[in-house]
Amino acid sequence: MDQEKISAYFDDPARRAEMISAVSRLVGVKSVRGDAEPGAPFGPGPRTALDEALKLCAELGFAVRDYDHYVGLCDLNDKPTQLHILGHLDVVGEGTGWATDPYTCVEKDGMLYGRGVSDDKGPVCAALLAMKAVRDLGLPVSKNARLILGTDEESGSEDIAYYYAREPYAPQTFTPDADFPVIHIEKGHYCPEFGASWDRTAALPRVSGMTGGFRRNVVPPEARAEVLGLRAADVAPLCPAVENRSGAVFTVTDMVGGVRIHCAGRNAHAASPDDGINAIAALLEVLAALPLADCDSTRIIGGLHTLFPYGDNRGRALGIAQSDEQSGELTLNLALITLSETGFSAQFDARVPLCADRENCAGACEAALERYGITVTKGGEMTHVHVVEADSPLVRTLLECYETYTGVENAKPIAIGGGTYVHDIPGGVAFGCDFPGFDPKMHSANEQASVDNLLLAAKIFTLAIARLCK
Repeated sequence: MDQEKISAYFDDPARRAEMISAVSRLVGVKSVRGDAEPGAPFGPGPRTALDEALKLCAELGFAVRDYDHYVGLCDLNDKPTQLHILGHLDVVGEGTGWATDPYTCVEKDGMLYGRGVSDDKGPVCAALLAMKAVRDLGLPVSKNARLILGTDEESGSEDIAYYYAREPYAPQTFTPDADFPVIHIEKGHYCPEFGASWDRTAALPRVSGMTGGFRRNVVPPEARAEVLGLRAADVAPLCPAVENRSGAVFTVTDMVGGVRIHCAGRNAHAASPDDGINAIAALLEVLAALPLADCDSTRIIGGLHTLFPYGDNRGRALGIAQSDEQSGELTLNLALITLSETGFSAQFDARVPLCADRENCAGACEAALERYGITVTKGGEMTHVHVVEADSPLVRTLLECYETYTGVENAKPIAIGGGTYVHDIPGGVAFGCDFPGFDPKMHSANEQASVDNLLLAAKIFTLAIARLCK
C-alpha cells in the first residue's frame, strides 16, 4: 500500500540527512525583504534565497522556472496542473535574544534552530521532498503538482499576487505555512495607520521622541523614548511595577537635558499577541505615569495608553472587541510607533472574525481615536475573512491524509488569526506544517522545527499529492 511505501521511504536515515541538508541551505540565506533592485523586486536577500531554492529543486531532478524573480516554480511532471503548493522563502527579521546564529541552521537533540526553519523554509523542504517521494516511489499520478516558491509572504504577498495576475489558479491549492490538521478559515485583517501632528513646544517635562517595533505582523520586542526635563531617578521607581505585570525589562539612563528609557519585550506573531511581550504598550504604561507637562505629546501619550493598555490584545479599550463561534475572537497587536517633537504615527494589526464589519470595527476604532485628536491616515480598509467549506473534497482528502499518519480520528478543520498565502485564493487552505502542541517560536528568537515532525509532514504531503493528482 502507498502508506507503507511512503513511511519506509522517509524512515530511511538518508531522508533525514537530506531534509536537514535542504533546510540548512535555505536558512543560510538572510532573506528579509529589502529595497527593490533590478532583478530583485523584494531586495537581494529574497532573490538569493530564490536562486538557492531553484538550484536545490533542479539538483533533485525537477523542471524549474524563475518567474520574473517574484516566485519560483517547481513541477512534478509535465501533465496538466491539478495542485498548487504555496511556500515562501522570505523571513521576518531576526530580532534579538537568539542563542545561536539565526542564519545558520543548528541541529540539537532532534531540533533545528534558525530563522525560517518553521516559517517557511522547513515546510517548503518537506513539500519538495514529498514531490521527490512521489516520483521516486512511482506513485501513479495523472496530473501535475506545482510547488510555488514565494519571496514576499511576510511583507504583503505582492509576489503571489503578481503570479496569479498572470496565471490561472489551480483546481486545488494548499500552503504548508501554518498548522495541522487543516485550516479552512483565516480571519480578515484591519491594519490602519494613524497619527496626529502638533506645534513644537518648550514645555517641560515632555516626551520628545519615541520609537518601537520593526514589522506590522510582529509583536514589538523593543521600544524606546526620550523624556526632556526629568532624570533617571524620576523614572526608574515606576518601572518595577510594569516589569512585574508584563515581563518587560526597562533600562533607564540619563542624557543631556533628560532621560532615555528602553523597554525590552518579546516578539511573537501578530496573530498570537498573547505569546509576546509588547514593548510599545509596556513603555506607554511608564510614560503615562510620569509627571509630564500639559502639552500635545502628553495628551497623545495618555490617549494611546488609554486605548492600548498593556495586555489588552482584544481591542476592548478601543471598542472593537468581538468574537463568533465559527472564527473566534478579534486579536490586536500595537505594532509600530514613531513620535517626534511635532507629531506621531503608529499602526496596529488586528485579525478580525466573521462578525466584524465596517461599523463595529473600523468605524468604532476611528471614533475612539478621534476622541483623542488622532486620525486614521492610511490602511483603514478591512480585508475579508477567508472560508472554505469543511466538507469540500480538498478539506476531506487532506484530513484523511493527516489521520492516516497521525492516528487521529475525526480530525476537524480549524480557524486561525494568521493570514496565509491562500487568503485570497478561491478554495485554498493551509495544511501544516506545525502539529498540535508544538511551539515553533514563529517570528521569535530561537525559532525551531522538529526534524521528526518535518519528516512526518513530508509523509502526509506525499500521500496528499498522490491522492489529489491521481
